[in-house]
Amino acid sequence: MAVFTMRLLKFLPLLMFLGISANAQSPTFGLGRTPTAGEIEAWDIAISPTGDELPVGSGTANQGSELYLSKGCAGCHGTTGAGGLAPRLIKRDVGEVDDPWQYGRVLPIRSPFATTVWDFINRGMPLGQEGTLTPDEVYSITAYLFFLNDVIEDDLMVLDEVSLPQIQMPNRDNWAQVPDWFPGQPRLQGYPY
Repeated sequence: MAVFTMRLLKFLPLLMFLGISANAQSPTFGLGRTPTAGEIEAWDIAISPTGDELPVGSGTANQGSELYLSKGCAGCHGTTGAGGLAPRLIKRDVGEVDDPWQYGRVLPIRSPFATTVWDFINRGMPLGQEGTLTPDEVYSITAYLFFLNDVIEDDLMVLDEVSLPQIQMPNRDNWAQVPDWFPGQPRLQGYPY
């Protein structure tokens, strides 16, 4: 009997492996489903630098100044765009921005593309109520922040899906140009993506 047990123990790892493999091929339990094309499209809300995905809407800095107060932006970022618990939204001085990186996390001037600012506000603000702003409100608040940071000069300039991507951001040329990468290609050394 001892010999039989010893031979069985020899094959135990193989039997365990086969048992695990068989369990990995077990039937599904009917949980979940493949999302429809419409559901995937609804989740894909990212806005590219070209702004092709921007929704129809418009707003001005004048409208944005009122929304900044009424939508609670001032509660976190301060009534002037600085001094709140959240990151400051305005640069420390007025005029040309020589080195936008020196201002820290001031998104409205550090971002290389105007559409990035719109996208961040659209998806991430207001805190705790993300995604509740209408496109018109996002265009208006974006225009207000651009006006405060001297990115646009006219507080009545209308930002919309056509004019927003055309804004030349102060920090546009300070970003490294990363070559296009497609799934399945090896990643380049030194690039953090």
